[in-house]
Amino acid sequence: MRNVKTVLTRSMVQSRKGDVKMKKCLALIGMITCILGLSACGGTTLTDYEQTKVDYAKQMAAEQIIPFFESLVQSGGSAVLSDYTAEEVEYQIGSSYNMNVDGYAVIKGVSSFESAYKEIGSILSVGEATASIDGNQIIVLVQVDGEKKDAEAEIIFSNDMFMNLESAALNPSSSMGELMEKAALNTLIGMGTVFIVLILISGVISAFKVIPVIQAKFTKKPQEEKKEAPAVQASAAPAVEEAAEEADDLELVAVIAAAIAASEGAASADGFVVRSIRKVNRRR
Repeated sequence: MRNVKTVLTRSMVQSRKGDVKMKKCLALIGMITCILGLSACGGTTLTDYEQTKVDYAKQMAAEQIIPFFESLVQSGGSAVLSDYTAEEVEYQIGSSYNMNVDGYAVIKGVSSFESAYKEIGSILSVGEATASIDGNQIIVLVQVDGEKKDAEAEIIFSNDMFMNLESAALNPSSSMGELMEKAALNTLIGMGTVFIVLILISGVISAFKVIPVIQAKFTKKPQEEKKEAPAVQASAAPAVEEAAEEADDLELVAVIAAAIAASEGAASADGFVVRSIRKVNRRR
């Protein structure tokens, strides 16, 4: 009985400990969920002042900025603005249209609208606008219906009380076919580059077999020249020795002829002819 009670008591204690651990884990998970929920809510919720600025930015982008750039492009665009500095453009637009703009943003925006017009044609209508706050900027995206294809205008304002125009661009939208074509072209270029590099590497590796052969050909010539030089010297040596022996024999003949002429009492050795010379070994 005691053993049974002991086992039951231990199991009850362990179950209570397990419940406590489970409650702690659940409480921790609940705290993390609440923190993430509050941070998410804080990131998406706008104050009344921020919401007012966002609504004004959307209205201004759709009703003023896009028509303004469209009129600039139609009236000459970059060719007209090239005669003015960024400061002059900023002053003229501010005084004429009562808009706070950055001169460089206007010049770049006109160039972007001009290049986009070549693809989309003329603007038929301006669609819905969406806006978001990103730090010190208010980014507005406006859908634009073009004659040939649609586009998206990106208008950026400063997130302050002045809401200066900091950037403007018109980006043509790409269809699924165009995206697939670009993806296929990028894949083809990437794979082609890889294959070209592999071919070059294989060519370099195969050249390692040819290099020793070429090197052996260049090293054989000096060795052959070195071998030919001793052969010439060896062939010249016997000729020199034979010439020396002939000279010695002639001298010996002259000496013998002179000795015979002296013993015979002749004045010269012209009448004597030496037929042969033989060495005699004298024994003592």
